[in-house]
Parts: sequence; C-alpha cells; structure tokens
Amino acid sequence: MLWIKALHIVFVASWFAGLFYLPRIFVNLALVQEGSIAERERLLLMARKLLRFTTLLAVPALVLGAVLWLGYGIGRGPGNGWMHAKLLVVLLAVGYHHACARLLGKLVSGQSRRSHVWFRWFNEVPVVLLLIAVVLVVVKPF
Repeated sequence: MLWIKALHIVFVASWFAGLFYLPRIFVNLALVQEGSIAERERLLLMARKLLRFTTLLAVPALVLGAVLWLGYGIGRGPGNGWMHAKLLVVLLAVGYHHACARLLGKLVSGQSRRSHVWFRWFNEVPVVLLLIAVVLVVVKPF
C-alpha cells in the first residue's frame, strides 16, 4: 500500500504542476500582440503538449487514489467525512482540468476574449484546490 500511496502523491503533484503552468501559458497567449503569429503558434504548441502530458499524469493519479480508497479502505467508514470533502475537491480539480481544455480550444480557434488578468485569477484555482486537499488528508478535520 505504501508504494501505491507514494506513486499517488507523485502523480498528483505532477498533475497539479501542469495545472499550475497551463493557465500561465494562457496569460501569455492573452498578451500576444496582434500579428505575432510565430509567438502565438509557439505558445499554442506548448499549451497543447502540456495539456496532453498533464492529462496523462491525471489518469494514474485518479486511478491510484481510487485504489487507495476502494481497495485499501482509506477514508471509508465512520469518522471519515474528510474523504467526502476531498472527493469533492478531486471532482473540482477534474472540472478545472476540463475547463483548461475548453479554454485552450477557444484560444486555438481565436474565440477567447478573456483578458490576461482573468487568466491570472483563473491560474490561482488549482493552488487553492491543492491546499484544501492536502489539509483534508493530513489534518482530517472531520
């Protein structure tokens, strides 16, 4: 079980690293001057590759978490309300990941009208999600 837990932590940290950086690329895309085609294409390529890699990291993070929860019973039974809250955070993280994919699609097609300021705020969401998840797992407040 400890190997699974260790791998889960590594994949979650790696997944979130991608979720931290991908919106930063969106900030830079929102700042690209009109006519800077090469810069825009380079940033879009980086964003597409990072999204693909981040998605590949999310899958084992989620699978290993499910194995710990369902297979080993971590967070199951009475007195484990923290796990319900953590599962909500996981759903929000998956939703955020999906939102990043949708935003990238809009940026690729030129349909995004979001400002760099909006993307800067959007970029803070995974920090809050990770903070809440770690506190729930370590402190187990309820």
